[in-house]
This record gives sequence, C-alpha cells and structure tokens, in this order.
Amino acid sequence: MSTKVLYTGRTHTTGGRDGAARSADGRLDVTLSPPGSSGAGTNPEQLFAAGWSACFIGALGHAAGARKLRLPADTAVDAEVDLANTDGAYFLQARLNVSLPGIEREVAEALVEAAHQTCPYSKATRGNIDVVTTIA
Repeated sequence: MSTKVLYTGRTHTTGGRDGAARSADGRLDVTLSPPGSSGAGTNPEQLFAAGWSACFIGALGHAAGARKLRLPADTAVDAEVDLANTDGAYFLQARLNVSLPGIEREVAEALVEAAHQTCPYSKATRGNIDVVTTIA
C-alpha cells in the first residue's frame, strides 16, 4: 500500500513562545505569547485545540455520513488543551466537549467514538496524552 499525501502544512516559526509563526502561503500569520501571559499573541495550546476541534468536526461528519445522517448546522467542539507539569516534566492533556444538538445521546456517543477513532489528531495523541470526550 502506498501513502498518498493529501496536504502538507508549512510554517516558519521564530522566537518560540515569544515569537511569531507564518504559513508558507501567508494565510496564517500569528504572534505567539506564552500561555497565561499578558502578551498579545496566541499560544501553541490554543492553536492545537483549534486544529484538533476543526479536524474532529470533519471526522464527525464522516461518521454521520456513514450512518446516512447529517450533522446539525450548529455542531460544535469545545476543545481544552492543558499544558501541565509534574515534577518538572511538561505534558499535555485534553478534553473534547462535543455539542450535537438534536441528535439522540446514544447516537451522539457513537458518532463521537467513531470520530475519535478516525480523526488524525486523535490518532496522533492516542496513547500519548490523556483525552476525555464528552457530549454537551
């Protein structure tokens, strides 16, 4: 089986958490600031949460389509990504709070589980960070 690369995101980042990041196509151009600081920029945890939640909604759509369902227009994922520290070791942990208005809870739970199995961000983090998914 051969791998087909569907897209490659390219960024150039300088200055670390007190820096800036810009995508090769110029569509992303952000100032970075450490989490919790008074700096004007965003931080890697917010960017990760935004990317993961957007990808997760796509995976929910795929899961719904496989069941001949349509996602509600107001489907949402509130992603929370924690930067944590235990005994000097930094790590991430996350919560994905999924809102599927009008979808029966049992169906919503099945869609979230299916999405969590197929979403590339979920796959990348599986076994590496603690992740909790909930239905809002």
